Amino acid sequence: MSLVVVGSVAYDGVETPHGKVDRMLGGAATYISLAASYFTPVKIVAVVGDDFAQADVDLLASRSIDLSGLERIPGGKTFFWSGVYSADMNDRTTLRTDLNVFADFNPKLPPSYRSEPFLLLGNIQPALQRSVRAQMTGVKFTGGDTMNLWIDIARPELLDAIREWDFLLINDSEAHLLSGEKNLRRAAAKILEMGPTALVIKRGEYGAVLFSKGSHFVAPGYLLEEVFDPTGAGDCFAGGFFGYLAGKGIEPKSGSIDFAEMRRAVIYGSVMGSFCCEKFGVDRFRDLTREEIEARYREFQACTAF
Repeated sequence: MSLVVVGSVAYDGVETPHGKVDRMLGGAATYISLAASYFTPVKIVAVVGDDFAQADVDLLASRSIDLSGLERIPGGKTFFWSGVYSADMNDRTTLRTDLNVFADFNPKLPPSYRSEPFLLLGNIQPALQRSVRAQMTGVKFTGGDTMNLWIDIARPELLDAIREWDFLLINDSEAHLLSGEKNLRRAAAKILEMGPTALVIKRGEYGAVLFSKGSHFVAPGYLLEEVFDPTGAGDCFAGGFFGYLAGKGIEPKSGSIDFAEMRRAVIYGSVMGSFCCEKFGVDRFRDLTREEIEARYREFQACTAF
């Protein structure tokens, strides 16, 4: 069984206090897929242009990520984003966004993808997220991400989309905006009434909070000595979280998921997000091993047990 990941594959230009990279592999689907691939087979659905480098294809393939759903547009250019981070890296300013081939992205799943049981929808238009889920004939566990833009301009479509999901992954500002509540616990309760079985609210360097009906779990952020580049950390969290659950073959039964397994999934998500920050872009995944992942997971256990 594989996890189908739908979203953006892109090139990024990033500047942080540690340096500047003019062009590097990025995109939500890229980060999600690389992180998830340590736990479960992954099949990616995305679009790129003729400028998408063979070296980047090779990196994805080296993690045994199925690229049958990676569409290449002849004569097109790959989605490009660039930005600069503040001195403490808690804020970033977008300098340039060229949607290029991503502007007309209309995900069409290869027949071999449609019967898979696990689906993770990256941050794309809610109507496209619903369209993808409708193409899945055997899906049993659906997760998704969204952003302030879709909450502001496509709220009805977004509500229709997340009503069909088992879990939603958003940050704290998005949770407040979606729910209309300033208190995080009340915000989570209201969002869970919208349909998802579980909700993960990301809080940047402060970790994440998992909510399910009647329960919640708070996970700290991993304390890195140096944060080189936080780009993609949230997507790597999603990949680690959902990849772990998919790898275990976990699916909702009678409207619920084992909460202990979800807690473990949150820690794996935090582990993968922390590794992402150690180098620019996806570079940490070029040599990251499962043994390193398990060692950091155990470190999380040791520093949070009481």
